[in-house]
Amino acid sequence: MYAFTFERPASLADAQRAAQAGGAKVLAGGQTLLASMKLRLANPELLVDLGGIAELAGIRREGNDIVIGAMTRHADVAASSEVQSAIPALAELAGTIGDRQVRALGTLGGSVANNDPAADYPAAVLGLNATVQTAQRSIAADDFFQGLFTTALQEGELITAVRFPIPKKAAYVKFRQPASRFALLGVFVAQTDGGVRVAVTGGGSGVFRHQGLEQALAKNFTQAAAAAVKIDASELSSDLHGSAEYRANLVSVLTQRAVAKLGG
Repeated sequence: MYAFTFERPASLADAQRAAQAGGAKVLAGGQTLLASMKLRLANPELLVDLGGIAELAGIRREGNDIVIGAMTRHADVAASSEVQSAIPALAELAGTIGDRQVRALGTLGGSVANNDPAADYPAAVLGLNATVQTAQRSIAADDFFQGLFTTALQEGELITAVRFPIPKKAAYVKFRQPASRFALLGVFVAQTDGGVRVAVTGGGSGVFRHQGLEQALAKNFTQAAAAAVKIDASELSSDLHGSAEYRANLVSVLTQRAVAKLGG
């Protein structure tokens, strides 16, 4: 690990100023960043720890939305009675992220901002048509995720919360990579006021919606309808954990399981 300067601001305004400094990286849990620093794959000159900003953590209901602060830990989302009642699929998803240590330290905002191609939270954000709130603006989920570890966030822009609309029904099913417990592939299916949304993580360079499955399930929300959709393997990734064809099969199988969980 290279030498760096460490700051732990107590306010969002101070954090913004520090984050915009040259060579700064934001620490929002550190489950990816610290590991990268130990391997000398990341070399920030300044590490800005958001853990001391109380306003960035917490869960509340606002109308038909669940609003979760960026620094809310995975374990707190999983244990939240508010989330369990309104969006049980989101609480279940949070409870399956990594292991206990990861869930105790990792945060919603850190996961969403990092946009790992196999992370769980991006599937929920995209599947539920959530809104990512930053200190400057609100960004729709469809506009936020832009590819491998890439988002719409500008340099130094900090996520403050994510606003999840409460769906009619939702389910998340994933096939875990046994060693990392990341999703070898995961599918989030939601019936929302705007229609059916199907978000896939672990299948390529980042989370994405599957239009074919969405259209089929909008017409007929059944396992048979999902099974009839051909999944194009050419658009999926292939590695030592699974071929593109294997992942294509998982997209179909896991979507069918998610639909079954929702009574389809």
